[in-house]
Amino acid sequence: MTPAELSRTVLRSVRGAVAEQELSVPVPARVVVQRPPRPGCGDYASNVALQLAQAAGRPAREVAEVLRKRLVGCAGIARVEIAGPGFLNFTLGEGAQAALVRGILAQGARYGVTPGGPVRTAGGPARLPDGARGVVVGEALERIDAAAGLRLPSPESGEPSAQAELVRLVARLGADEVRWALLRPAAHDPVRLPERPEQRESNPRFRVQYAYARARAVVRNARELGFAGEPGDEPGAWGELTGESGDAAGAPGAVVPADASGAVVMSYSASAAHGPRPSRAALSGLLAGFPDVVEAAARHRAPDRLVRHLEAVAEAFFRWHDGCPPLPAGEEKPSAVHRARVALAEATGTVLANGLRLLGISAPEHL
Repeated sequence: MTPAELSRTVLRSVRGAVAEQELSVPVPARVVVQRPPRPGCGDYASNVALQLAQAAGRPAREVAEVLRKRLVGCAGIARVEIAGPGFLNFTLGEGAQAALVRGILAQGARYGVTPGGPVRTAGGPARLPDGARGVVVGEALERIDAAAGLRLPSPESGEPSAQAELVRLVARLGADEVRWALLRPAAHDPVRLPERPEQRESNPRFRVQYAYARARAVVRNARELGFAGEPGDEPGAWGELTGESGDAAGAPGAVVPADASGAVVMSYSASAAHGPRPSRAALSGLLAGFPDVVEAAARHRAPDRLVRHLEAVAEAFFRWHDGCPPLPAGEEKPSAVHRARVALAEATGTVLANGLRLLGISAPEHL
């Protein structure tokens, strides 16, 4: 179950409670779910009960209990708990990571692309920055809009002077370095171009590309060892299995607001990256959230959101890779755990490649 699927499931539970007069509240347009701030709080959390409590005229924990009863037993959800003043904490069922990885690999280059159906029209043309930055942002938004299923007037291709500026920058720094530098800052932030292209891990662009190359190397090396990835769940691969059931009363951390379409934008909690099990959960959560980030980048006209997400995926991948080696060492035979890890590495490479392609940046298999 992806964050978007969980969000829709919770929203259906609210609609059902209202339809059967268990709650008397306006049905919200969206429900935000997010990673909890620390281990022991389940896989995802939502404050929807707190948001509905005032309109319902009831304590938030009572509202949460109405929803909890409806959500228990839903496909893909193993446990629903109420924490603190009325947060709902969700633990996903067995097979959650395997299903996620299997879905990413099955969709391949289409992962992150809104499924077929009516193309939605939203807003007017994007207001682009001046100069070369506007050219690069406009090109990226066209690709991101198409992936998100949005139909918007095409941004202007830029004045000849802007195109000429871009050509000069590419000649000096290379296409990938220029595009990353121009897309990475938020719209209100200035651009800081490097003096020269840097092929080192301190360069975020290189680090994302290096993460992709490492992920592809894992798949190649496994093949050379005579085995391939196979989606599967290893113990603790999705949820943080620390702490006892029901003892987590902490509130979820900060969330970037979801857009009007109800797309869920998850925050990345650094506390979720400590230790092998949480590092797998952090990586899986970021892979699951990729389609929502693509849609949010389109809705908010903000390709920098996608850039930051790819940086977070790369960081989570390196933490996981270093703590959970995907390949057997020495005389060790490949196990189901190794196969599951190789499949997770391949899925990570798919997400990184898809994101880089939307930004117009290459995804080299060798660096």
